[in-house]
Amino acid sequence: MQRMIIDTDTGSDDAVALLMALMDPTVQVEAITIVAGNVPMTQGAQNALYTVELCGAATPVYEGIGKPLLRPLETAQHIHGQDGMGDIGLPLSGRAPAAGHAVDVLVDLVHRSPGEFTLVTLGPLTNIAAAVLRDPTFAEKIKACFVMGGTGQMHGNITPVGEYNIWADPEAAQIVFESGLPITMIGWDVSWQYAMFAPQDIADLRALETPLATFSVDIQAVLDRWARENTALDGFDLPDPIAMAVALDPSIVTEKKRLHVAVETRGELTRGQTVVDHIETLRQTPNVEVVFAVNRARFLAMLHRALGPKT
Repeated sequence: MQRMIIDTDTGSDDAVALLMALMDPTVQVEAITIVAGNVPMTQGAQNALYTVELCGAATPVYEGIGKPLLRPLETAQHIHGQDGMGDIGLPLSGRAPAAGHAVDVLVDLVHRSPGEFTLVTLGPLTNIAAAVLRDPTFAEKIKACFVMGGTGQMHGNITPVGEYNIWADPEAAQIVFESGLPITMIGWDVSWQYAMFAPQDIADLRALETPLATFSVDIQAVLDRWARENTALDGFDLPDPIAMAVALDPSIVTEKKRLHVAVETRGELTRGQTVVDHIETLRQTPNVEVVFAVNRARFLAMLHRALGPKT
């Protein structure tokens, strides 16, 4: 049984990733920690609590840090909706998060069970940076860390070179990438290429005719409109689910390379860029396993299995 902690800023694609983990019988999600990002932190907690409830799980959800380390919070509500879940009228309030602060929970869980937890990050890395600063041994106690963030070899989605999760709190990302955590980075370029949902793909999900599948499509309503108007995609892409798929089954990766990745924090035009040293020009020790390609058919099969009818 894989023991997992998920750190998320629960927007509409994060919720689908949560379902994939929570519905996987080989995984025990022991904590969901919430960070500000797609939506304000308290809304992210409510979205996670609703998602956990929807699939009949009992995983505790812990509220975390409500703003980037050094910058004001700039949400992605224009992409995911004011409530982060497509603004379709879901009852996303009134649920009580678990007692305790996300950063304390991260440090305490990992300290009690060193080498046993897989950490999956789906939002800005503020909570994780705070855990690293709180406990200098945190990084070495994590079994594996899968980061949805950055780009390995392509343009960004919030600026020409910046992916939102890293851009939102680049100082936190810099701390995490330099921490020694065993990071596998699944960048937005992977989602753009392998997790795009065109109309037929969306119809195939609806055809599963389960509450989880319907929910997973419906909450993309704002994202779908935004993507069609602002990107070259014929539909929307789901970055967090494909990152979660890699965390659940790393064998779906078909191309990856261990490289040095730095995070730009000071550039006027390059804030949050993940600077991947593809040909080792900096002569720095590689610190990240960068994913470049995955098996799309296997990813879709994993998603359908998680959201489809249970036998």
